[in-house]
Amino acid sequence: MRTSSTQCARQDIMQTSASSVGFIGLGRMGRGMASNLQKKGFRLQVLDIDAEAVGHVVALGAQPARSVADMARECDIVITMLPTSVEVEAVATGPQGVFANGRKGGVLMDMSTIDPLATDRLHAQALKVGMSVVDAPVGRLAEHADRGESLFMVGASDADFARVKPLLEAMGTTIHHCGDVGSGGRTKIVNNYLAITLCQVNAEALALSQRFGLDLVRTLQVLFGTSASNNQLKINFVNKVLAGDTRPGFTIDLAHKDLGLVMASAHAAKVPMPVAAAVYEAFSQARAAEFGQLDFSAIADVLAQFAHIEKPRVPAGWKPQA
Repeated sequence: MRTSSTQCARQDIMQTSASSVGFIGLGRMGRGMASNLQKKGFRLQVLDIDAEAVGHVVALGAQPARSVADMARECDIVITMLPTSVEVEAVATGPQGVFANGRKGGVLMDMSTIDPLATDRLHAQALKVGMSVVDAPVGRLAEHADRGESLFMVGASDADFARVKPLLEAMGTTIHHCGDVGSGGRTKIVNNYLAITLCQVNAEALALSQRFGLDLVRTLQVLFGTSASNNQLKINFVNKVLAGDTRPGFTIDLAHKDLGLVMASAHAAKVPMPVAAAVYEAFSQARAAEFGQLDFSAIADVLAQFAHIEKPRVPAGWKPQA
């Protein structure tokens, strides 16, 4: 009797669910992702320096890990969602790290946005101890992670991609297998360059419209109907800074860090990035003005402050016309 593709998919999910999964890094993005894994039946261990974040996921049924080394010994797949390359490499390497203590055939799946060259180093070290690396950085925002609607850009062998796909499906709705290990992070670098640069361009355009004395809603409706439209303005800005909500989904500090990765990667590849350099310094100014922990859409408020104009805001509850 032939096995249907649906049956195969269910078997993959059951096999992965039966495996023990570790999750390190329960920040604004990671906590929602780990929560969704737990809610969808995976045997989960969690670890973070924030006891409150750990407690949130443990309350859903996850087990708190004692250490990175213990997690690596007990889990088939270890997921990391950490701020920078430094933290990821610290968790993966060294005598108490994942590679020194992990199971043969185990997988380290890093969902952080880090230097692609760090991913290459991790991949090489993993192979030496009989493990493998998957890089699966995240697209979309923290609220999407909360709802299990993230997008993933995955770099992995075909076999490892098949192994981790059920986990990604539990945390997101859109999964792109971009190629071999390292291709996920490099795709994310390109994505974040556009996303963050658009924030700065949108902020400048809004500041100019404010200075001109234009009606903001009418101006936005014009922009949304032309080739100037972009989802950062139409979705992120409208739902965040223009509505007066600058609570962080993705902070200016993290955007600044990612722009640094963009430029470092581009320099290594001998690709000139003059616009990236200009936007990097604009975000440096925002951090100097103590906006660093606000949502990156709040770059619009930074421009308003520097130009001595009112912060751009739309009426409460306003949404773009269809």
